[in-house]
Amino acid sequence: MADKRVNLKHDSVGAWAKRLYFAARSVMDSVLRPYGLGSTQWYVLHQLANEGPTMQRDLVRMLQIERATLSGIVTTLVRKGLVDQTPDSEDQRQRMLRITRLGTKLWRELPDPIELITAVAFDGADPTELAIARRVLRTATQRLNEHISGENQA
Repeated sequence: MADKRVNLKHDSVGAWAKRLYFAARSVMDSVLRPYGLGSTQWYVLHQLANEGPTMQRDLVRMLQIERATLSGIVTTLVRKGLVDQTPDSEDQRQRMLRITRLGTKLWRELPDPIELITAVAFDGADPTELAIARRVLRTATQRLNEHISGENQA
């Protein structure tokens, strides 16, 4: 009986979502490794290349990572000459991030790992089933975030 419960847990939607995340992350890392970038560095460059200058504190929320983690990532991108970090004109304690010319040049050369992951993982999948999967995972994520928010307020 215990073996059956364990097997069911490993075949749950959550377990498969986790496996998909790790497989996608592995593909992303292999695509970016030749360019000397990690996945979170790519997401920072993606934001700056596509949306323009962004406050560092806003990236913490967008990427859902710790402030200290982002600080190290930004420091590395600044050291590589891919990102400029300047004090905000209104609040000198805050930092505005901008992609540099070198960063823009690299961005244009980079393959899109998300496009590759999507093509490989979901090629031939039924669009209706993908819509259902998105809805189920989005709802589950919202419920868990609301649950955590409720606990933090209690």
